[in-house]
Amino acid sequence: MAGIQRTQHVAEHFTMGPAVLFCPADRPERYAKAAQRADAVILDLEDAVAPDAKEQARKNLIEQPLDPERTIVRINAAGTPDFALDLDAVAQTAYRTVMLAKAESAEQLRAIADGGVQPRASIRVIALCETALGVLRAAELAQEPNVVGLMWGAEDLVASLGGTASRDEAGHYRAIARQARAQVLLAAGAFGKAAIDAVYLDIPDTAGLTLEVRDAVASGFTATACIHPSQVPVIRDGYSPSEAQLGQARELLAAAAAAGNGVFRFHGAMVDGPVLRHAEQVLRRAR
Repeated sequence: MAGIQRTQHVAEHFTMGPAVLFCPADRPERYAKAAQRADAVILDLEDAVAPDAKEQARKNLIEQPLDPERTIVRINAAGTPDFALDLDAVAQTAYRTVMLAKAESAEQLRAIADGGVQPRASIRVIALCETALGVLRAAELAQEPNVVGLMWGAEDLVASLGGTASRDEAGHYRAIARQARAQVLLAAGAFGKAAIDAVYLDIPDTAGLTLEVRDAVASGFTATACIHPSQVPVIRDGYSPSEAQLGQARELLAAAAAAGNGVFRFHGAMVDGPVLRHAEQVLRRAR
């Protein structure tokens, strides 16, 4: 129990989000704009960058600095030739949070801290679970001390299974994607790490994104990643409690203080500890 309490303390101080925007690292002209629009930026050295542009992308990373407290660097998967090169580039910057693409084992996470370059020891890691093996090992990844968060990825996951689409014709996640999403969230929550929801690829569909963000908030995600600046305000609105929700939460907590016992009736419904924690979470999100 003590170990879990310590990791929960780490998660409480992981303040990036709720709207985390991907930005290709080979597009330095977009860095500042992305930082202005989003709560945090993921400078992407992996899928968003063509193989022949990765070297220049690493140079951009070093030469075009952003606020390190609001910046994450997505590095290429362990075992690829770019993995060590990405880490060496990060070590030449003030950035201290990386997202490991296709994370699958604790050994890969330890390699980030034990790579032989001294600044790596202080690097915090978000493990991106986007393969079948990575999702199955999400709880193992969450227990590593340098991990501060987990994220899941739908499209790479389905591709790793030999599938063709993470969503059905109506735009809803298929059962396998919903299971992976839940498994990664449970692993993050069990060990007090931040949980970042996957991107919504249909940029014009703000209604669909709104529904997905509301579900992410209600389920317990810390943040939602996005691929376009227009998605940022939708995500922020979803994570920000309404005045009505805040008022109800304050009223409920005041009633609990007045009741002075564990279980009581509030507007005709029974209220106990978990319901009060829900109300407390609403107030925390407002702060």
